[in-house]
Amino acid sequence: MPTTAPSFVDATASDSALRRFLHGLPGVDAVGLEARAASLGTRSVKTTAKAYAIDLAISMIDLTTLEGADTPGKVRALAAKAVNPDPTDRTSPRTAAVCVYPDMAATAVAALAGSGVKVASVATAFPAGRAALDVKLADVRDAVAAGADEIDMVIDRGAFLSGRYLKVYEEILAVKAECGSARLKVIFETGELSTYDNIRRASWLGMLAGADFIKTSTGKVGVNATPANTLLMLEAVRDFRAQTGVQIGVKPAGGIRTSKDAIKFLVLVNETAGEDWLDNHWFRFGASSLLNDLLMQRQKLSTGRYSGPDYVTVD
Repeated sequence: MPTTAPSFVDATASDSALRRFLHGLPGVDAVGLEARAASLGTRSVKTTAKAYAIDLAISMIDLTTLEGADTPGKVRALAAKAVNPDPTDRTSPRTAAVCVYPDMAATAVAALAGSGVKVASVATAFPAGRAALDVKLADVRDAVAAGADEIDMVIDRGAFLSGRYLKVYEEILAVKAECGSARLKVIFETGELSTYDNIRRASWLGMLAGADFIKTSTGKVGVNATPANTLLMLEAVRDFRAQTGVQIGVKPAGGIRTSKDAIKFLVLVNETAGEDWLDNHWFRFGASSLLNDLLMQRQKLSTGRYSGPDYVTVD
């Protein structure tokens, strides 16, 4: 069971104390936040720096399939792509992980054995999170028992939005306890949190409860990862480490589809949290289609020609 950093023990002692702490965080200047995110998005990255950024982005991808029609064959194919993204170029880096539902975790574990690619599994009644706690914990236990290296949980947005912060906090603690050695990513579904202030509060709540990563979204709603909400979360992990010495990862997920988008997010990381987060242990992209565009741009840099989608495998 994780322990809250000493300077924040009092903040989590009760529901009222947690509410006072979270509502005492500085308010977010929405205009300033969006302007800074837009400004950083204009940075130009070229030639060797672009090639480095593309390879780094590939290495940070949680290659994901979370559909009702998922089959063992599809998961094995995705695992093969994660290990060898470009069959025509063995120098391409591997992705960080393959992300699947708990019932597909064992298939992914077997397919990725010895590769170094992690298996991530969504849990806690993903994506809605509408289930009793014992059901959510059973979901986590199943994924961990199947060999998942990472668990992506969703918070109870209804509880959070109605101000029942201690319920959300205690649920994250309970899930963390079931994870064992698996790392825990806590998904806020930022598109449903309505305000930037809520995203900042959710970020701190997740970190206080022992999240190893804080994650924007499930990819299953209309608004997922954006530069502004990711910038806000990067500020939170930076400030949390400054106060506690504990480093937390960040994972934007959903809606990041092009190399240009991915590089913009890497600039956000470098300029906000710093170089320590420019590693797949601390930053991930939750994506499925992003990898193909990165591979096409990589091929273009290597050959001088744009290969097109027919030259990469279909997920």
